[in-house]
Amino acid sequence: MAEAVKPGLAMLGLGFRVADRSILSDITLSIARGECVAVVGPNGAGKTTLFKAALGLLRPSSGSVTWDGADVRRMGGRERAAALAWLPQRTVVQETVPVLEFVRASRFRFSEGRAAAVDAAMAALCAVSAESLAQQPITTLSGGEFQRVMMATLVAQDAQTFLLDEPANHLDPRRQLDFYSMISRQWQQGRSVVCISHDINLLTHLSPLERASDVRVIGLDAGSLSFSLCLTDPSMKDALESLFSMALRVVEVSGRPYFLPSDEART
Repeated sequence: MAEAVKPGLAMLGLGFRVADRSILSDITLSIARGECVAVVGPNGAGKTTLFKAALGLLRPSSGSVTWDGADVRRMGGRERAAALAWLPQRTVVQETVPVLEFVRASRFRFSEGRAAAVDAAMAALCAVSAESLAQQPITTLSGGEFQRVMMATLVAQDAQTFLLDEPANHLDPRRQLDFYSMISRQWQQGRSVVCISHDINLLTHLSPLERASDVRVIGLDAGSLSFSLCLTDPSMKDALESLFSMALRVVEVSGRPYFLPSDEART
């Protein structure tokens, strides 16, 4: 008897090639509604390509990507926007428009009047503590402000799943923690969150301390799945050492595990 399709995002035998180069190879992965997943791996492991395939932006060379059993590439724009929202690594905006109007544009999937869209956009800005930026031209924002506004566009889009690609990569340490706290709140409100991060230690802030075991970490190496473990799994240290080819030590601070480089050479 065939296994029932689980609701959420599913990849089955997913592969993607460019000429003779394999970028993704035989990825089989399910992310349930309401789940929090972090994707880690070395540069060039295929993490961003995985997201683009999940969003239907790339045609797989093999396998499939589905949302609640439907092929994402066959979904209409509004249907896909209801399921999946994406925050890419880099977003370039050249149009000098007020922040509120920029966020309002992310409501395109809704059949609603302008007043309702503006109200929803302002509520999204409030949710990320960026309401004071509503009338500011988006091209004048600082890096941290711009990232908060980009997060607001995802909130306003109101998709079920957020795909976040290195969302705090260019922020200072305090703003990195603030941003991960915002992501955590969205997850706790019932959204699915899938987050690429090069900073392993930021992952501990994807959840409140009491829910750290609910965060799943997926390792990606050379386009293939390396491991899938909960963040607090005792074998996480060994899995990360193997993935990044470096020795690590674990330091616990306020109940949260942090993975730091070790002076010992990994053999």
